[in-house]
Amino acid sequence: MKPSVRIPFLSLCGLLLAASAQASPWSANIGYNSEYIYRGIPQKNSSAFAGVDYENNGFYAGAWGADVGDGIEIDYYGGYNWEGDEVTLGAGFTLYTYTGDFDDTYKEINLSAGWKWFTLDVAIGEYDNFDASTLDYSFYSLTAEHNGLYGKVGTFGDDFDGSYYEAGYGSTVSVNDMDLFDYAIAVIHSDATLLGGDSDTNLIFTLSKAFDF
Repeated sequence: MKPSVRIPFLSLCGLLLAASAQASPWSANIGYNSEYIYRGIPQKNSSAFAGVDYENNGFYAGAWGADVGDGIEIDYYGGYNWEGDEVTLGAGFTLYTYTGDFDDTYKEINLSAGWKWFTLDVAIGEYDNFDASTLDYSFYSLTAEHNGLYGKVGTFGDDFDGSYYEAGYGSTVSVNDMDLFDYAIAVIHSDATLLGGDSDTNLIFTLSKAFDF
């Protein structure tokens, strides 16, 4: 990431794949984005991705990769999620790495709290920034989700700056009680500060499939 550039991972597919039922603690996922946008910042037009995850009694770990054009983004993450009747809490760590020269490494502590339809996510991170001084950043987002419809607002702090707004819908295509694939559509508006120029609005399509094994 160049400071006005990005921080990776999928906001759309996170909503879709988290909703998939898991009969095994191990699962994998593959998918395609018409445009890979993470936290409001465009990464690449037309991007494929894949990942593998382990989850057991709230503890989770996994790895996820995506095509970013000038290399491959590979993310590693782990943590713990607690679920009550209407409240959820989570804490974890994410390491974002890249092959090639697309970007440098990010290290994040991730915290979340949810109540009914609402989830607050907080990330506190450090960006290696190639040969320049290390940058510290924070990220905050509030998401409201119900029956596949969701809206989100996210904003950066510390050495990064800017905000974005996202709204979309995700669901699963099923035939005879068999889940075939997940799909999502979203509109994402990023402000000028986040993009380091003019503001921009994008329409994004995502197809994905999760497997238990």
